[in-house]
Amino acid sequence: MSIYAFDGFIPVVHESAFVHPKASVTGNVIIGKDVYIGPGAAIRGDWGGIVIEDGCNVQENCTVHMFPGVTVVLEAGAHIGHGAVVHGARIGANALIGMNAVIMDNATVGTGSIVGALCFVPTEMQIPPRSVVVGNPAKIVKEVSDDMLAWKGEGTALYQQLPAQMRASWREVEPLREVPQDRPAQSNALKTWKQTKESR
Repeated sequence: MSIYAFDGFIPVVHESAFVHPKASVTGNVIIGKDVYIGPGAAIRGDWGGIVIEDGCNVQENCTVHMFPGVTVVLEAGAHIGHGAVVHGARIGANALIGMNAVIMDNATVGTGSIVGALCFVPTEMQIPPRSVVVGNPAKIVKEVSDDMLAWKGEGTALYQQLPAQMRASWREVEPLREVPQDRPAQSNALKTWKQTKESR
């Protein structure tokens, strides 16, 4: 793991978490149980603190940082999509931040909310629990339904299982030069939101 002390602070990473070796975790950072930190993620607790509670995931190429003296909190089960930026904000429990979204300083994303891909949440915006938020600047467009929240929970549950799966089977290898005939099929562990709606 790429874990770095800074100014006397050593990151704390629970043994059940998985931090990819190509992620970077620096300074005053606390990472809880069953957390997944993907490659390319930068978790910079140099000027303030970062608390990533149990069951969160911070996917590939995300950035978590802050202005001096601020603590960023990702509450339990928060789901931070590929390429998102969380800067000095608080993300509520079981909230989903879409791919390449930006959450700015002193903003709060309420519990169970869904922030769309490419959304820009400006400084100090307070998003109530279970809100669907889209656009640049961010706009609340509706409430998160029970079905949407259940679907989001299924996706987060996959990420909560991933750290153990990574520790059990992930390793550096030489590539194969051709596809073996007995190459196994992968399971369809999660339907898209559209497929989920159509099946109900």
